[in-house]
Amino acid sequence: MSDISHPIVKQALEALLAKEDFLPVCKGESREKAFKSMEAILSTPNQIHKAYIRMPLENGEVVRIPAFRVQHNNALGPYKGGIRFHESVNEHEVENLSFLMTLKNALHNVPYGGGKGGIVIDPRAYSERELHRLCIKYVRNFNDVLGPDKDIPAPDVGSGEREMDWMMAEYKKINHGQPYLGSFTGKSVENGGSLGRREATGKGVYFSMRYLLHDYVEQNRTTLEGSDNAFAKTTLEHAGRALKVAVQGFGNVGSVTALEAYRDKKLQNKVVAVSDRNVTLVNMDGLDIPALVEYTSKNKGDLPVTDELLKEINVEAKIESREAILTMDIDVLILAALEDQIHQDNWKDINARVIVEGANAPSTAEADDQLAKKGVVIIPDILANAGGVIVSYLEWLQGRETQFFTEEEVFQKLYEKMGHTMETILPQYYADPFALRQNAFIHAVGRLSEVLYRQGKLY
Repeated sequence: MSDISHPIVKQALEALLAKEDFLPVCKGESREKAFKSMEAILSTPNQIHKAYIRMPLENGEVVRIPAFRVQHNNALGPYKGGIRFHESVNEHEVENLSFLMTLKNALHNVPYGGGKGGIVIDPRAYSERELHRLCIKYVRNFNDVLGPDKDIPAPDVGSGEREMDWMMAEYKKINHGQPYLGSFTGKSVENGGSLGRREATGKGVYFSMRYLLHDYVEQNRTTLEGSDNAFAKTTLEHAGRALKVAVQGFGNVGSVTALEAYRDKKLQNKVVAVSDRNVTLVNMDGLDIPALVEYTSKNKGDLPVTDELLKEINVEAKIESREAILTMDIDVLILAALEDQIHQDNWKDINARVIVEGANAPSTAEADDQLAKKGVVIIPDILANAGGVIVSYLEWLQGRETQFFTEEEVFQKLYEKMGHTMETILPQYYADPFALRQNAFIHAVGRLSEVLYRQGKLY
């Protein structure tokens, strides 16, 4: 993963420093010192916790598995962030993801700080019993720094409600007699989880796209038409017409996003391509997304990889390489796989004019800058994929109050929260030359700066 945290923080702080109405009580030399302090605080995590988990396997072998918990910043509330189970996990990646969580929560005004966890494994290579043992050992290793008011993990790539159920059970066992329902979110509904949590990130990703291309345009068309902003022109070009949509990644986030796009009548989308770790499936007349969702649910999350398998489920599609989806001639590209998918070697081949980041950091900083110069609208990760942490907060609240929202109430609260953020960010985005990512970071860094200043932490 590219080290994007420091330059983005610096750029946001420079923009805020130039705004005389931001922290007006902080002037002169003390103002410059405060902003330098803020850069140092946000560019580094508060704590990095690392363990090598000793794991006996069912075949009698004993392995040592690296595991991490990074706590970036807790100025706004307890640390919050998922635990990633993936073979590519490393300390630097987890550190950057914890930074993104800090900014994401600040942007959406969720009272959490930023944290992240990771375990360096391919979960497909382990039995259920081995994964259960690993989850227990993860909690035992990091128990001292976890808790409902300290650091609250959630699912991420490779983990889900099953793993969160196991981890909460171990936390409850270790911390006998202490509050435990809020120690982990993303749990099963039967175990104190929230309705809608599994679908929350994917629904939020699609909502951000629909809000920008439909809701916001409907409310502000006259203003957008009178703007010479390149991003406004791109938005108007894609509003009010049928869109060709491609979704990279067909896991927990991508499959839900694709299904939302398939069902939406306001935008009249055609989901023309989806991909996973093995394959890209293409049909320019539109794929049968419900049939593919049903297939993956029965086949360990994998899409069909042969014409014979496609024929068995009556899905018409052309099979291409997994990388082909990135450079297709489409309108909207939704990135819901892993980080660094668009980079210096392929950004010139990207044809989509609207990109939505369902994954964390799927574009490198260089690629992001180059695409923005071409007028490509990029809805960044901290704006688009916050549905999971927003509903995690609702789950945390429900656990503390022991009362539960209906699924309809959960999604309504999710859309209201994300809609409010979009209303705050988009007017500035279309009024100045900054890309949407920069505007989102300026807003998030500004909120954190003000809180830290008022807490007396910048001097």
